[in-house]
Amino acid sequence: MIRVLVVDDQELVRAGCEMVVAAQPDMSVVGSVGDGASALRRLAEVPADVVLMDIRMPGGDGIDTTRRLLERPGHQPRVIMLTTFDLDEYVLAALHAGASGFVVKDAPAEDMLAAIRSVHCGDAALSPSSARRLLDHVATHLVVRPLGPDPLAPLTARERDVVRLLARGLSNARIARELHLAPGTVKVHVAAVLAKLGLADRIQVVIWAYENAVVHVGEQSGPPGAAGTRLSR
Repeated sequence: MIRVLVVDDQELVRAGCEMVVAAQPDMSVVGSVGDGASALRRLAEVPADVVLMDIRMPGGDGIDTTRRLLERPGHQPRVIMLTTFDLDEYVLAALHAGASGFVVKDAPAEDMLAAIRSVHCGDAALSPSSARRLLDHVATHLVVRPLGPDPLAPLTARERDVVRLLARGLSNARIARELHLAPGTVKVHVAAVLAKLGLADRIQVVIWAYENAVVHVGEQSGPPGAAGTRLSR
């Protein structure tokens, strides 16, 4: 069972999420609270695998709560941010804090459930192409690091190619076609990139690539149609 904690200051939103999650045969609701401080107290008592976290709340916003939660030792749940707008400028800060993606509150229930299952399996609840669209939108909030040693130095030549294509929003299947590799080989390269750069998931690779000037705002983001908002599967 995927243990889910719902954190939102709107009672109707919490109730709706609880109802949808509790109806799934592979999920259970371990708690429902209205602010970040209550979420941290609840998670100290009952472990959760996935937290649905409102991005803006009184009494401890979702970004600060996510950061504090993921800094604690021991079991760390995956966090999905709940937001009103699909290009909320706060989403970037949430991803920096360690969130695994975001779901728009008025999205279909199937999207939320897919996101929960996706992050529970170690993926992100946001496709790389959606991350590129988000980062292009909030580019003024990015802090590009000064030029220095080559940030790609720890990587092999092939891993560098993979980073650049990931940062353009390409899926593993498209990267495999671009580089004439087997999909399984691309998956191995992605895992190596994450380990060497100390990043949690593909979305953090996109952010890292922007901040280290590996890719730039407005650069081609992939093949036609790549900028959709599908959740990673």
